[in-house]
This record gives sequence, C-alpha cells and structure tokens, in this order.
Amino acid sequence: MPNMTFIERDGTRRTVDAPSGLSVLEIAHKHGIDIEGACEGSLACSTCHVIVDPDWFAKLAAASEDEEDMLDLAFGLEKTSRLGCQIVMSPALDGLVVKLPAGVRNAQNG
Repeated sequence: MPNMTFIERDGTRRTVDAPSGLSVLEIAHKHGIDIEGACEGSLACSTCHVIVDPDWFAKLAAASEDEEDMLDLAFGLEKTSRLGCQIVMSPALDGLVVKLPAGVRNAQNG
C-alpha cells in the first residue's frame, strides 16, 4: 500500500498508509490529520489547502481551472499549493509529502 507524509503545522512529520483511490483529504481524515475540508471535497472551498513538497509537485496532474479558482482564496498560498481533495493517491505517488499551511480561510462561513 502506498504511504504519504503530512508535515503538520508544528513541523511534526506523520507518515501514514495512503490507499490508492483516496484523496489526500480523505487520507488526512482517516488518520486524524487536522485538515478541515468544509465542503467535503466538492471543490467549493479552500480549507483542504496543502503545500506539496517541490520534489512531488511536478508528478501531480495539473490543477483544473476550478481548483485554481478555489486556491486563489487559500490562506498562505505558495507555488506548490494544491487542494487535498483534488490529489488522488496512486502507486505513482507512493511517498508523497505535503505540508499543512499555517492557517485556513473558510469562505463558506464568512
């Protein structure tokens, strides 16, 4: 089974099982990682914003225009920012590393 590493807000690295076919958001929730995902992965918010390790960023499928629009609302946007709901694990992503941003902006709740 693939695995991935989350770098939490305090710098703690957590490597977890990351089943193929699940999104980074779903994997985070499965393992109690503090990612909100207010819209439950429907691409209607930016609360599952993660910062992808630069070594992994080019290995991801390009972000859709809808994802880019939601990322514009994300707090602490970086060049390798993506929405966790849009990154789906596969064997090719075994070892993926993402960092949680310092905070989130939930546009759904104001």
